[in-house]
Amino acid sequence: MKNRLRELRAAHRWSQADLAARCHVSRQAINAIETGRYDPSLPLAFTIAEAFGQTIEEIFLPDRATTNDTTTP
Repeated sequence: MKNRLRELRAAHRWSQADLAARCHVSRQAINAIETGRYDPSLPLAFTIAEAFGQTIEEIFLPDRATTNDTTTP
């Protein structure tokens, strides 16, 4: 899953540690989410979205290349 965390953090002038503190997680967790090594749980995704005043869909984007969507257009 792709995300816009780095972009949004920069716009708010927050460090990874700042966002982590707002979301009650470690800075390492934020780094892992940003780099795509970890997909957040749904509750954490909601917390992150709330911190930025956006919806989950505005922050987290499905990686279409890795989805197993078997429907045809």
